[in-house]
Amino acid sequence: MRQIDVHKLSDEARFNSFHGLVLLWCALIIVFDGYDLAVVGIALPSIMNEMRVDPTRAGFMVSAALFGMMFGAITLGTLADRIGRRRAIAICIALFSVFTAAAGLAKDPITFSVMRFLAGIGIGGVMPNVIAHMTEFAPRRIRSFMVTLMFSGYSVGSILAALLGKGLIESYGWQSVFLAAAAPLLLIPFVLKSLPESMPFLLKQGRTDELKQIASRLEPSYVPQPGDRFVVPAEDKADNAPIRHLFQEGRGFSTVLFWIACFMCLFIVYALSSWLTKLMISAGYSLGSALTFVLVLNAGAIAGAVVGGWLADRFRIKYVLVCMFGLAAVSITMLGHSMPQELLYLFVALAGACTIGTQIVTCAYVGQFYPMAVRSTGIGWMLGVGRAGAILAPIAIGSLVSIAMPLEQNFMAIAIPAVLGGIAILLTNHSRSASTHHGELRPPEGSALPQPQPQPQPSASSQ
Repeated sequence: MRQIDVHKLSDEARFNSFHGLVLLWCALIIVFDGYDLAVVGIALPSIMNEMRVDPTRAGFMVSAALFGMMFGAITLGTLADRIGRRRAIAICIALFSVFTAAAGLAKDPITFSVMRFLAGIGIGGVMPNVIAHMTEFAPRRIRSFMVTLMFSGYSVGSILAALLGKGLIESYGWQSVFLAAAAPLLLIPFVLKSLPESMPFLLKQGRTDELKQIASRLEPSYVPQPGDRFVVPAEDKADNAPIRHLFQEGRGFSTVLFWIACFMCLFIVYALSSWLTKLMISAGYSLGSALTFVLVLNAGAIAGAVVGGWLADRFRIKYVLVCMFGLAAVSITMLGHSMPQELLYLFVALAGACTIGTQIVTCAYVGQFYPMAVRSTGIGWMLGVGRAGAILAPIAIGSLVSIAMPLEQNFMAIAIPAVLGGIAILLTNHSRSASTHHGELRPPEGSALPQPQPQPQPSASSQ
């Protein structure tokens, strides 16, 4: 009987079409997820005019989705480790597609807010699941790069929302961009059929035949045999209490630090996305120039995610993140000072790379930190707790803007959380990461595929 370590099989596999398929599906899901989150900001001026709501009430309408995301990240991230990630991802797609489209049919602010809250559950729930899925199947040597490349689809979705909104809203009204969000419903049958299920979950369910099929696609050199027995390290085994594993094996302190880092990072991201345009207009730039800053911010985010992931696969991801948080603090602080517009664009791009990009690399780090069986739970709880920063940011920075503080102090207030986030990451205990523990947690065989045993040599007396 052969013992096949599914974790090491994934770690040591060479990139092939199977990995490309997982990357394609996860990235596509994130593009739609990013679109559904960004679409309300694109349509908000038209919604405010039609529903006749003031900015304060409009802010609560926008925040409804953020509250939903907090709830969805925690509940659906944890639920996935019980019912399987493939099914959880399909549920999330259905939630954010149906209820984003339903928001387009709303006639009053309360109905709109309820629909956005329900859509937010799916938007927030899908993030930890696709990150955990990509982390599980990506080869170890390019894992961070693949996760960040996949998650850069979030910024692609935001850009898509802006481009479609510009073309559709003027011709068909703000409802059109919400109704277009129903399109991903057509993908659910294909996701359920084509996306592989999590291997620890299959092992827990005793679905050995399905495991063999995935293993042979993951590593083509593996040829299934009747007596094969699949194993995972002890901490990678799925059970019915995934939350407690976030605080076992010395991971509790780092778990809390990840929550703090995520809170700080999402505070910065939503502070910039909510107030960058307004702050730049107050600095004397035209509306057109201020909107260009938003596009530059998202373009920088894509570059930051991809480059950050590439660096994280070559250097220790913890220190890459600390440097990114430090650059975020510097670049955001510089936005409050007068300089040539070309140089300002550079700092805005760097701010996008080291805020949105940093959030994406942080998710990649957390996905590698926790054992395979509880990755969705670990990422979900981090994003759920961190989402409080996203909710607080527009309110806190809005209060500073309302008292007419100098521009430099507004940007400094946004930059301070970057310093705190960097300190939190610096204090995490990287030695407790699952990615560094596999050697001592694996079965004695120490390899995914059994190696040929050396033949005994004849003794001198038998010659």
